[in-house]
Amino acid sequence: MPEYIYGKNAINEAIETGRIRKAYLLNDSYTAVLSKKGIPFKMCSRNELDKMAKGGNHQGVICEVTDYQFSTVEEMVKDKNGLIVVLDGLKDPHNLGAIIRSCEGAGVDGLIYKKHNAVSINETVSKVACGALEYVKVAEVTNITKTLQDLKKKGYWVVGSDGSGSQYYTDIDYNMNTVLVVGSEGEGISRLVLNECDFIVKLPMNGKINSLNASVAAGILIYNVLAKRNQK
Repeated sequence: MPEYIYGKNAINEAIETGRIRKAYLLNDSYTAVLSKKGIPFKMCSRNELDKMAKGGNHQGVICEVTDYQFSTVEEMVKDKNGLIVVLDGLKDPHNLGAIIRSCEGAGVDGLIYKKHNAVSINETVSKVACGALEYVKVAEVTNITKTLQDLKKKGYWVVGSDGSGSQYYTDIDYNMNTVLVVGSEGEGISRLVLNECDFIVKLPMNGKINSLNASVAAGILIYNVLAKRNQK
């Protein structure tokens, strides 16, 4: 089946990176740039676009794109102060899209998640990421535990976020090759993955609930690493 994306930010970046095969338009707002890039397009009714977007907010433009090109973990590895984000069992495409956007904004070296029994790249992820998907290295792996073990052999320290942590997320010196692990929305980090963490940190929860949305937690953790490194 063709892969479609929608949302103007996602489409603008996909045009720049050359991933658009064909565009479907409600009006002529994109015709000039598409013609300049040599991208074929077709005018459609709103009803046709609604069906293609399956109820999503397409903003009057949907594009068929080439398959997303995943990266390898090896392409993310750095010699010094690397930063990789690992997602353990995330299920919500909105969370994945928001995390990808945070990764791009922070200049994270790559994002890794499980290939099976977890959310993957789709049109919702692309739209929520607002174009960031075009610039973030993403790898799908079959075994998170094995991946973490391999990264540790390459000099990375693994920091997992979990309520059981004895340290706050701000207590760690992140001036090292770092892997940040964020768990699933309902279950958190699995036991096997937690066992591979060199540090287990928690975020302060002073209200009535005991956890944050996964994408919010990831954003806090990612930008805390940047803040710590900028202090040096």
